[in-house]
Amino acid sequence: MIVVGGEALIDLVPVAEPPGALLPRPGGGPYNTALALGRLGAPVAFCSRISTDGFGASLLGGLEAAGVDLSLVQRGPEPTTLAVPSLAPDGSAAYGFYVEGTADRLFRLPPALPEGVRALALGTCSLVLEPGAGAYEALLIRESGRGLLTLLDPNIRPALIADPAAYRARFLSWLPYVGVLKLSEEDAAWLGGRPADWLAAGPSAVVLTRGAGGLTVWTREGAEHSVPARRVAVVDTIGAGDTVNAALLHRLAGSPGPVNWPEVLSYAAAAAALTCTRAGAEPPYAAELSAGLPTP
Repeated sequence: MIVVGGEALIDLVPVAEPPGALLPRPGGGPYNTALALGRLGAPVAFCSRISTDGFGASLLGGLEAAGVDLSLVQRGPEPTTLAVPSLAPDGSAAYGFYVEGTADRLFRLPPALPEGVRALALGTCSLVLEPGAGAYEALLIRESGRGLLTLLDPNIRPALIADPAAYRARFLSWLPYVGVLKLSEEDAAWLGGRPADWLAAGPSAVVLTRGAGGLTVWTREGAEHSVPARRVAVVDTIGAGDTVNAALLHRLAGSPGPVNWPEVLSYAAAAAALTCTRAGAEPPYAAELSAGLPTP
């Protein structure tokens, strides 16, 4: 089983009609990753703290429909975090957040994960907002020490980071406990580092997403592989990076032998491309990937 830890929130996605309207959609990087893993057919559990309000019930319903194990979910009466994405003409998104006093910030470190767990993924807002961020950090360190494959997606949201220098230092402190570091070009530029530096700090692989430029991986053994993005008619890019996380984990956690990185990256590129063909974070099902991508 794969465990995904982090926030679940509601994206208020702009829609064309009526003008100015916002459509509530389930979201949050870790939530989207767990949802995508479930839809791809991977055994997955979500580890978070979710509100008992109506939005929280909707979030849990989406995970349950995708076959995600909810036994590690904590509940609380505080409201659900809200995110408001602003879409650029190319479909990329910037975000504003409503996070004060929300349920997911009060996440507590759970007992040791079950023996059958093979991988843990963390990232996004959950590693920024205290006091929950400290609990997720402790989870990463503890489970890495037990030999789990760990994936970190910092998924930088500058609007939430009050002290960039302190966050950058904390990010570097996580790397000895990370197996796969996945980040976007924008994340890499904001963090100000290089793949070689991050690999030297701990991860066995660094995967960089480059939007329309595709995906690249650098490994500790000195290998470098790139694959192109798949051409589709883009509605928006919300959830595309989270789908990449899920696709990587689905392939890596189920492969005990040497990693065929070109195949893994091509699978992730195809999954992300399908997510980009629809509004909001709607990752594909395994059957959709098997059927192939639509013609742009």
